Amino acid sequence: MLRNVKEMYGYSIQATDNEVGKVYGFYFDDQMWVIRYMVADTGGWLSGRKVLISPTALGKPNWKEEKLPVSLTTEKVENSPGIDTDKPVSRQHERDILEYYKWPIYWDYMDYGALGAVGTRVQDLEAAKKAEEKASEKKEEKEKGDCHLRNTREVNGYSIQAADGEIGHVDDFIVDDEDWTIRYMVVDTRNWLPGKKVLVSPQWVEKVEWSGRKVYVNLPRKAIENSPEFDPSSPVNRDYENRLYDYYDRRKYWTETLERRKEAG
Repeated sequence: MLRNVKEMYGYSIQATDNEVGKVYGFYFDDQMWVIRYMVADTGGWLSGRKVLISPTALGKPNWKEEKLPVSLTTEKVENSPGIDTDKPVSRQHERDILEYYKWPIYWDYMDYGALGAVGTRVQDLEAAKKAEEKASEKKEEKEKGDCHLRNTREVNGYSIQAADGEIGHVDDFIVDDEDWTIRYMVVDTRNWLPGKKVLVSPQWVEKVEWSGRKVYVNLPRKAIENSPEFDPSSPVNRDYENRLYDYYDRRKYWTETLERRKEAG
């Protein structure tokens, strides 16, 4: 189901044996556009201490009761590494958390797998050496910190730059609670089209400029002006998504998913 991220702020986090706090926010990867961690605020239980919990441990949100279950005990969370949400999340801190919970270290499957094959693909030994050094530098850089990991609370308010000018700002995110993929950014255009909110898929994002607090999309302002309006009070359904993708004449992500499954199986 597709739901607003901000809707989950303040939800009660239900461990296997008791409540452990409230949902404070989420960290997402701006390259893969997936949620990497939920930020749990344990105020009133651990004196306001915040901890990160991987989607690996998240259950299906109970939207009616405003609860988010996690497959962890309160003791496990109590002893987990804390996090300062005012600072970037270092790769070492991530490693400490993932190793503590015995969760997969996801970047090991994303970044350095090709290194072992360099020698078989590159005949020139000098070229192979340079390729290995470059990969090693990349790994070292990754270990220092993940520049692509961002807090949803931080990104709210970033300006959205269309192909021909500004169109508004990031107001929220729409996430799929099946796999915690971010499907859309909610764009508030009140400074340009008063009162109208629209959705933009991460597939249409060209880049994110963190220093300038801007998100660039490859859509013209006129197209967004006439795009299907988004109603934050109603969950996004497939009918709305069909209208949105048909309007922009873009390839639908669920079609691509079905094709990949057919190819795999």
